[in-house]
Amino acid sequence: MKCVYCETPEIVARTIVTNKVAFAFPTNIPIVPGHTLVCPKRCVRRYEDLSTEEKEAIEELRVKICGALKTVLGAEGFNFAWNDGESAGQSVSHFHLHILPRREGDTGIYEYEPRKFLYRTGSREPSPEAELQRVSERIAAAL
Repeated sequence: MKCVYCETPEIVARTIVTNKVAFAFPTNIPIVPGHTLVCPKRCVRRYEDLSTEEKEAIEELRVKICGALKTVLGAEGFNFAWNDGESAGQSVSHFHLHILPRREGDTGIYEYEPRKFLYRTGSREPSPEAELQRVSERIAAAL
């Protein structure tokens, strides 16, 4: 199957900015006006598949886009996100960073509360410190 980000003429036509290895364009289904995607030119699925050069190029464009969104749309803050893998909601198998400009009074989900945003809705008791310590030790041991 072809990659929509690599082969769709409309995306090429609406590209905002590009550098040697990355490009940025407004998404066709924006959450808020100015919702922009930043992608590597090379078609890779996951963040860890990116080269150091690609990560730096994406960051360079992120900074430029944010500056422009502050000027053009009066952005006061930003949400940045990517979905990594199908189980995390990645529907296009080409890495893309979402940049959402935010302003006071935006509608929809405007606060980032992971238990609302992801799968654990509602209030929840904090995990016991001993449990957190065990998780920390297991992750550290795998490094």
